[in-house]
Amino acid sequence: CRSSFPRVYHSPHRPVSSAPMSIGNNINGESPSFPLQEFLGMKLTTDEPGTGVAHLTLGEQHANPNGVAHGAVIFALVDTAMGKATMSALDEGNYCASVEVSLRFIRPATEGSLTAVATVVKRGRSIVHLEARVHDTDQRLVATSAGTFAILTKTTPSNDDLTT
Repeated sequence: CRSSFPRVYHSPHRPVSSAPMSIGNNINGESPSFPLQEFLGMKLTTDEPGTGVAHLTLGEQHANPNGVAHGAVIFALVDTAMGKATMSALDEGNYCASVEVSLRFIRPATEGSLTAVATVVKRGRSIVHLEARVHDTDQRLVATSAGTFAILTKTTPSNDDLTT
């Protein structure tokens, strides 16, 4: 049975993703979109190596029952900015996956926009360490974050993989 989804070939020692996404830049500095980005209304900008910037204008769809930005929305913003920063530091043919992301909420955000700026702290052979900060429209600190991303390589399929 063949699927229309792209197939990722992997070794048993690498994490599996059904559809790895590259969030590199297009011509105007914005990244091509992916479904969650579109769903949340995020915009990715910057083509500065080692940096990822994600913007979001808050709406009622982003609020938790208390009327403030849901933590999962802020987490997705940070994780996406970190992915963008990581991808900007990788060689052609590599991609990344979140390994660990910690997030500290400093103040609630209720309206306006949020901007997450992520920077690569250190890139190793297989892991990238990052930091991020989220600010609101008035440049008040909303959250801080630290994370690690794995560097993954797309592998070429063997003949055995093609028959399954």
